[in-house]
Amino acid sequence: MKISIVAAVSLNNTIGKNGKLPWNIKEDLERFKKITTGHHVLMGRATFESIGKALPKRQNIVITSDKKFKAHGIFVFDDPEKAVVFAKKRKERELMIIGGESIYKYFLEKSDRIYLTRILKEYSGDRHFPKIDFNKWSETEKETHKEKMPPFEFVVLERKRRPSMGLQISTV
Repeated sequence: MKISIVAAVSLNNTIGKNGKLPWNIKEDLERFKKITTGHHVLMGRATFESIGKALPKRQNIVITSDKKFKAHGIFVFDDPEKAVVFAKKRKERELMIIGGESIYKYFLEKSDRIYLTRILKEYSGDRHFPKIDFNKWSETEKETHKEKMPPFEFVVLERKRRPSMGLQISTV
């Protein structure tokens, strides 16, 4: 199973302010829906509460330390690893990590792909995306929308893999 991050991030790594996105980009919301529909989406409790309900046509997984937390249409875990095992057992092909800040930090080094909307403007905020080490990632897709306000790019990053050190055995 692939683990993929889906995030919209400003030039100064802002992802949120007061429980909301600091921008309103229709194309980003449409892309988010297209990428995540039909998949398990994993998020923190604060992200779930900012959305306000389970996302339709997706299996919603919420991570929280609050053992009493419940909401309609979601699966709740207190451990991200248990949530990953849950998605694997349900035969998910690509688990979508959708925030917030602490969930992104936890999964950044464990993920295989990042669907990034790069907002080409700085925003003030109280939630930030972790710094990406671009030496570990290859950009495989890029679509730029500099004419929009605010300007943005859709980027897909794939984790680089170390070359296998195994012996190549010829069967000739």
